[in-house]
Amino acid sequence: MFSRFTNIINALKALDKTYYNSEMVRKILRCLPRSWMPKVTVIEEAKNLNVLPLEDLLGSLMTHELSMQKKDDDEEKEKKKKKIVALKSSLIKDSEDGDENEELSLITRKFKKFLARKKKFGG
Repeated sequence: MFSRFTNIINALKALDKTYYNSEMVRKILRCLPRSWMPKVTVIEEAKNLNVLPLEDLLGSLMTHELSMQKKDDDEEKEKKKKKIVALKSSLIKDSEDGDENEELSLITRKFKKFLARKKKFGG
């Protein structure tokens, strides 16, 4: 965004239209999206926009953007960690047929192999 803004300002300079630093700072703050409004308010309240260099504003906005991206990445990692696989367990009586026990043990072995493969390949 800043490079496009700089290109526009330079093109306007070529047409003999110049802006003061304070005007450029205010223009950049006005064009930021709504999600940036808390940061814009903090900058307006904490700093004197008449003497704030454009480079300082850019540095502050870039720092804020990086912290927002880091926070989003951390939230995504937390969501991935919270995925849990749970199975219902049932009580098997000793009097049941051996065939059902064999089927259950076969399914259990296959499921364990499946989980091992999934874990091995980063799933």
